[in-house]
Amino acid sequence: MAEKIKVLLKEEEVLARVKELGEQISKDYAGEEVHIICILKGAVFMATELAKRITVPVSLDFMSVSSYQGTTSTGAVKIIKDLDHIIEGKNVIVVEDIIDTGRTLDYLIKMLRNRKPKSIRLCTLLDKPDRRVVDVDVDYVGFEIPDEFVVGFGLDYDQKYRNLPFIGVVEFS
Repeated sequence: MAEKIKVLLKEEEVLARVKELGEQISKDYAGEEVHIICILKGAVFMATELAKRITVPVSLDFMSVSSYQGTTSTGAVKIIKDLDHIIEGKNVIVVEDIIDTGRTLDYLIKMLRNRKPKSIRLCTLLDKPDRRVVDVDVDYVGFEIPDEFVVGFGLDYDQKYRNLPFIGVVEFS
């Protein structure tokens, strides 16, 4: 099965929006520190670009969760890698690559709230509200996109295309 990639968002558009999100977060947390939790693997590109554009002190941690088998959501959330640091009393920003059904993030946010952070907010590069099954409050959204299969800037298809500097739609043939 061969696939073609059609550009949805150019690299310049993505980086400009990430810069705007970094500026907004810096304003919202002026005089404070933020602790970014990057959801692996897809959010690595977003989290690093975002962290570089936040002007308040930033600490970084990683978590790996999954509710997918191949390209299909199973609905069951599994923690593959938990945090290395305690988040109690910290201003936490969970950074995700894409939110579609909301199941994984709903589960994750509830779990992290039990660890008593000072605050917890959600930042995503891409939001697919048409796919939402569980209502999730997203504080910082890069782009709202249609229900298409996208890759690039960290998002993959079968572990391919993460390294594309743009967001592209996969066209299967």
